Amino acid sequence: MKSQTARAAAPQSPILLHETLGTIAVLTLNRPEARNSLSEGLIADLHAVLREIHDDSKVRAVVIAANGPAFSAGHDMKELTARRTDADRGRAYFAQVMNACSAMMQAIVHLPKPVVAAVQGIATAAGCQLVASCDLAVASEAATFATPGVDIGLFCSTPMVALSRNVPRKQAMEMLLTGEPVSAATARDIGLVNRVVAAGTERDAAIALAQKVALKSAHTIKLGKTAFYRQAEMSLADAYRYAAEVMTENMMARDAEEGIGAFIEKREPKWHDR
Repeated sequence: MKSQTARAAAPQSPILLHETLGTIAVLTLNRPEARNSLSEGLIADLHAVLREIHDDSKVRAVVIAANGPAFSAGHDMKELTARRTDADRGRAYFAQVMNACSAMMQAIVHLPKPVVAAVQGIATAAGCQLVASCDLAVASEAATFATPGVDIGLFCSTPMVALSRNVPRKQAMEMLLTGEPVSAATARDIGLVNRVVAAGTERDAAIALAQKVALKSAHTIKLGKTAFYRQAEMSLADAYRYAAEVMTENMMARDAEEGIGAFIEKREPKWHDR
């Protein structure tokens, strides 16, 4: 029988922290002891919060940050390897986790609000994929990025999807084939991140960038973000046809009428978010 005076186990910290700063939702990966690897639970928590935020009109932008020295080391390999003892050697579980992660990454793209990554340290494999899936990214000068799966016999195929949609093919292939990390400055030069800032200031810089976008019409941002990703998958002619339809719809919006009127009248617009 256990002693009545035995101390209760200390409650575990949430693996994802969620705070709201004005109109900005800040989601912080909080598995520093595991280098913020994307465990099944962390993937699920991120996806759940993204669903919650999707239709929350009080949230106008999102920042994804991380605690500890690493932004994210990718998938939790210990968690995955533990399922090698399953009857199918883990196949069903691996598929479940990869598909869940892919769905979460797509939820970032489909969120009708801008998502900004604040990268303070190394972002590898699915961690690099998370950065590439965000609409914007601010990196510490100490941050590095890599898709090193090839080094352990596991090509970064799912991270490749987001990476190859952010950077030129030759640079993406070099990262994927060599597994070698690139610096924050190189990541900026090839288009993986937008800005590089002094170490320790990346979170504040990401929030400031998110706040800048949050000042715009939420309706216009929603239309524009959706159109950006849809047209990118189209042929040139189809992209122009689709973009013309979006522009026409946008012109009919109350905020376009207000914004154009404010521009002509040389005053600040008052958004209605419709």
